[in-house]
Amino acid sequence: MSNLFWIAVAALIGIAMLFIVPPLWRRNELAESEVDQRNINIARQRLKELKRLLEEGALTQAQFDEQYQELELTLSDELDSLKQISAPSSQGKWIIPVVVLFVPLLSLSLYFSLGDTQAQVKAEQQQLARQQQEKAQQTIDKMVAGLAERLKQQPDDAEGWLMLGRSLKYMQQYDKAAEAFAQAYRLLGDEVSVMLYYADALAMARGGRLAGKPAELIFKALALSPDDATGLWLGGMAKAEAGEFAQALQYWQKLEPLLPKDSPSRRELQGMMAALKSRLNETTEPAEAAPAVNIAVSVRLSESLRQQAQADDVVFVYAQALNGPKMPLAIVRKSVADLPLSVQLNDAMAMTPAMKLSAFSRVKVIARVSGSGNAMPQAGDLIGQAEVAELGPNSSVAITIDRRVE
Repeated sequence: MSNLFWIAVAALIGIAMLFIVPPLWRRNELAESEVDQRNINIARQRLKELKRLLEEGALTQAQFDEQYQELELTLSDELDSLKQISAPSSQGKWIIPVVVLFVPLLSLSLYFSLGDTQAQVKAEQQQLARQQQEKAQQTIDKMVAGLAERLKQQPDDAEGWLMLGRSLKYMQQYDKAAEAFAQAYRLLGDEVSVMLYYADALAMARGGRLAGKPAELIFKALALSPDDATGLWLGGMAKAEAGEFAQALQYWQKLEPLLPKDSPSRRELQGMMAALKSRLNETTEPAEAAPAVNIAVSVRLSESLRQQAQADDVVFVYAQALNGPKMPLAIVRKSVADLPLSVQLNDAMAMTPAMKLSAFSRVKVIARVSGSGNAMPQAGDLIGQAEVAELGPNSSVAITIDRRVE
């Protein structure tokens, strides 16, 4: 905790003491002084009255002297009596040092017991991490821009185009990445890794769709290298998207032993294989006889985060399997200007026939605000989510976007 924090705490406690201690210190002294002055004023008025009576002859000199002495004695007795009465109350000033010690100790004990003593440290660490991330991103952007500019002067540098494509893909600029890989493919020809890079970036630029040119590149690469792990993964995805589940399963069954045990990639693959097997084992009932799955989703943005979103920021609302692959089962794209909003998620929105809402018993629905418009979550996005335990034709869920992706 910084010294500035403790200086602020001490200043606040000092201000509090200025409001508490002076009234306690002055209270008895002021009361005693006021009573003394009142008694003296009364005595003066009485003395003035006696002098007037003496001058008018209503009192003799002897009577005047006698009453004057009596007035002096009375005033002296009252002042002595007041001092005796006020003396015990002045002793009550012992409360002042108690208050001076008690208030700071109580404040600090409440802070340490109820407050977050690391709040400022955490805030500073988060700010530092954001600054470092922004600085790193600026460095990457500058390097990528420099590479792109150099390739304009040296368009036949195949390795340069590959490096640029990988960098742009990492930055989730899939359209530009696909263009860079296309240049590398033009120069290097049918190299397996180049074709798969190109196919993957092209599919991502098309919202994950593999049909067409991406699928053509994938199966051409697999013909040259049947055991390529990336090719088998993408080949299974392309077949599943086309509804050819048995062929997709064959690719993935071949891929499974090539992946490290207990790795996230292998677990995700096993989830997709389970979904495919479920589709293959379905009965031959007409499609219209199967229960429809529809999720009515209402989305709102927390007031605490409203200032961090722009009206034209993209809002993705999508469903994922609670236990299984992270590929969206259904997705809708809106904008912050539409919030609060209501949308429907159903099987018609599936990216592949094998990955539908109806293929899973439990899902989670996520609403995410993306300033960049990227489909993949990244730091700075605003997000909220909720689980749907039972899917059916009338499922519903309410989501509040209430936290920031760090």
